[in-house]
Amino acid sequence: MASEGGRAAILAALLANLGVAVTKFVAFLLTGFSSMLAESVHSLADTGNQVLLLVGSKRARREATLEHPFGFGQQRYVYSFIVAIMLFVLGGVFALYEAYEKIREASQETDYDPFESRWWWVPVVVLLVAMVLEGFSLRTAVRESNAIRRGRSWVRFIRTTKSPELPVVLLEDFGAIIGLGFALAGVGLTLVTANPVFDGLGSGAIGLLLVVLAAVLAVEMSSLLVGESASEPVRKGILAALESPEVVDRVINSRTMHLGPDELLVAAKLAVGETDSAAEVIAAINEAERAARESVPQLKLVIYLEPDLDQAPGTPSVDGPGRSADRQESAVEDASRG
Repeated sequence: MASEGGRAAILAALLANLGVAVTKFVAFLLTGFSSMLAESVHSLADTGNQVLLLVGSKRARREATLEHPFGFGQQRYVYSFIVAIMLFVLGGVFALYEAYEKIREASQETDYDPFESRWWWVPVVVLLVAMVLEGFSLRTAVRESNAIRRGRSWVRFIRTTKSPELPVVLLEDFGAIIGLGFALAGVGLTLVTANPVFDGLGSGAIGLLLVVLAAVLAVEMSSLLVGESASEPVRKGILAALESPEVVDRVINSRTMHLGPDELLVAAKLAVGETDSAAEVIAAINEAERAARESVPQLKLVIYLEPDLDQAPGTPSVDGPGRSADRQESAVEDASRG
């Protein structure tokens, strides 16, 4: 469901940005406003970003191979990271460069007349129409995100979700609307004051905004690329499921890592009794695997379970690494050595 929702948001953003990019560029050719050029490149970069997200989603669905035994689910993170780089270079850096050039030229111009061209009104109309189109795109992304947000704040949703497409589209659309506001302010002040410096300042504000958004995306996507654990509710559900067989006394320790938004690696050591037979332990492991998969039907689990004797009965399960986890595991190992 998350993948389908993300695809709908991507397609909505793709169509909106493609039309807006062409319209903004035509407005730039008619009037020469640098804010329009910066915004057209911004929309063009966003269009390319949506294409990259669709390509990444398609490549992630390939079957696992001997060379890539865990599949290609992380391709979605790779392409989302590339999106952040494109947003920084094509959008942010270009807008800052255009702002510098515009302000430099404006400082040398003494007889600038914004109404010299009969098309002076075109940028204002284009920007207002673009705001409406970007608003529709943002509304689609918000609606699809609400289906999986589960009460989280927007900041927490962007920071904790394992599906990269929706945060990317949300930040792009949000940035697009704010950037259009900067462009409208720059164009409007230029028309009112007959000072083209404001047009350059509008481009600079757009560039700074895109650089910040790109940095946020890069940080979040790099974290997913390195490998994040499952969310706390998912981990608790899996632990409870692994401990559900009667033969399993408890989960000694466990680790989880997302191989993709919809795939999760689960490794755990299960405590069993000394008198349990091999057949009972095997049956318990199979039951634990089945229960774990049923606890999170929305995810594909890759599970590795190891049975072990419980040398520290009653000790809480260790979920993830850390100093306390290391001390607890060391105590269990010392106890097993007698």
